[in-house]
Amino acid sequence: MTQSINGDLSRRVVVDTRAMEWSASPSSNVWRKRLHLVGPAESGQVTSIVRYDAKSTFLPHDHPGGEEILVLEGTFSDEHGDWPTGTYLLNPEGFRHAPFSRQGCVIFVKLRQFAGRDRHHVAVRTDRLSWQPGPLPGISVKALYAQPGFSDTVRLERWAQGPMRRARAYARGAEMFVIEGSVTDEQGSYAPGTWLRFPVGASHRASSTEGCVLYVKEGGLPLLECAPA
Repeated sequence: MTQSINGDLSRRVVVDTRAMEWSASPSSNVWRKRLHLVGPAESGQVTSIVRYDAKSTFLPHDHPGGEEILVLEGTFSDEHGDWPTGTYLLNPEGFRHAPFSRQGCVIFVKLRQFAGRDRHHVAVRTDRLSWQPGPLPGISVKALYAQPGFSDTVRLERWAQGPMRRARAYARGAEMFVIEGSVTDEQGSYAPGTWLRFPVGASHRASSTEGCVLYVKEGGLPLLECAPA
């Protein structure tokens, strides 16, 4: 049965994940907060915050359509390695693993949004990357994923304290997740744990009172299914 959570890609979406309750997953000690879903409950395109309890495991499984993970807290593990806070993973279509966490962890996860078996596998310790000049003054970036032939790009952004000098436009649409600090624009203020999605052609004039660090994905909306009208 097709389900939809924030499946209308033409609308701006803001979700404060701190205000959401954890819900059960197919594993008894893994919990989730679903921010976006289009398709069947356990096999649709989905974006979630996922919590692994200490000593938790998940059965081995494949990833049709790929998987993207940003480790927010603790250490996420599978048979391929141990991935501490700040690790970025892109597991391409066809990837298989059996994840677990010894001490527990919280991860930001996107499933079935990365079609293409020739995508690169990515495993990046973002704490080992240096900040580089970004698209506007006051913004620094750490590039996490970009590959010729695919429209989506992923990076961390660090914003300096204060307002942007001009409006920020997202010609291809964008998603953001606030990791540290806070963001303010014409429509509100967004604390750590807030997920935002901007439709194609959106813009905003933003600022950060104390500075912030964000996950930013652009060019991913064309790869998403839109909820039926």
